[in-house]
Amino acid sequence: MPFADELLGRQQASAMTDLLETAAAVRLTETRSAAQQLDDLPLGARSAHLAASLAVDLPVPYPAFAAIVRRALESPSLTGWMIWPVSVAVSAAAIADGGEEAFDDGMQLLAELTPRLTCEWAVRAMLRARLGRALEIMLAWTRSSDEHVRRLASEGTRPYLPWGTRVAGITRDARLTAPILDALYRDESEYVRRSVANHLNDISRHDAGLVCELATAWLAEGDEHTPRLVRHALRTLVKRGDQQALGILGFVATDVAVDGPTLDRTSITLGEELLICGAIRNTGQEPAKLVVDYIVHHVKADGSRTPKTFKISTTTLAPDETLEIEKRHRIVPITTRRYHPGVHAIELQVNGVRFGFAEFELLPDVVC
Repeated sequence: MPFADELLGRQQASAMTDLLETAAAVRLTETRSAAQQLDDLPLGARSAHLAASLAVDLPVPYPAFAAIVRRALESPSLTGWMIWPVSVAVSAAAIADGGEEAFDDGMQLLAELTPRLTCEWAVRAMLRARLGRALEIMLAWTRSSDEHVRRLASEGTRPYLPWGTRVAGITRDARLTAPILDALYRDESEYVRRSVANHLNDISRHDAGLVCELATAWLAEGDEHTPRLVRHALRTLVKRGDQQALGILGFVATDVAVDGPTLDRTSITLGEELLICGAIRNTGQEPAKLVVDYIVHHVKADGSRTPKTFKISTTTLAPDETLEIEKRHRIVPITTRRYHPGVHAIELQVNGVRFGFAEFELLPDVVC
């Protein structure tokens, strides 16, 4: 992904300020100053900083503020990442007004902005302020002729939206957003359907039953795109070995003999790789549809171990056919995981059932 200054840097912030100054017919002193103070801020903080400066420069009643934004939108140059702080400022102004009319218009203005850049982060404040009304409006968005607005209905209500603040009501009751997903899972746009799948995958973190319920119903009533959507939506449950989710996808309990895993070494240093080997043979009388994963049990700071699942293969084995496994796994530093010295372990997982347990040591002199 590009650096923050390539997405929302001084150039984009200054261009945004120029457009809004023209629309407001006043000089935006605070915003123009804020545009020069972004260098040490991450992307989300840049947006928040610029949005706060707009609130200082344009402390007008919400209707006047919305009119300024709409005049600025008449220019196609108001687009891209400069939309993020504008959308955040719109949400803040609509909520601060306190009235139902301003709230509804704020939601409408976000729908007008989102084709220029998704307003999924700005709409979170609206959901927190008036969850019921926001969901009602977003359900209506599922009938929009604009795929960006339809996607906003799904993406903006995701329980665990990346970079998005949590909406307690949605994480507490996942069924609140089910009507939106039901309305969109057969959408003509892959862009929208992908969001629906990611939304359903989010729900699997705290309500696997609802996810399986919706997936089953969609497969029964869906179109040619639905199986792919459901596979993507169930990916976390499949990695977790959830038997109901696996069954929905046709990965049922089957007769297999599993040999392994075996490793090519018993110790490793950071930056090196393991060779994981094994074999899976179909011992049954019917073809076996298999999803094959491996699980790495990483050592935590307190010495305990936590599992992380990685994909090997999805395949079908004929009776007495064998799948030979050779998988290389490299232990390298990444931003989302800190490695600790100690004895790690690897298992194979076939249709959610774990087999074998091979250990290796990550040597302490390479901890990062």
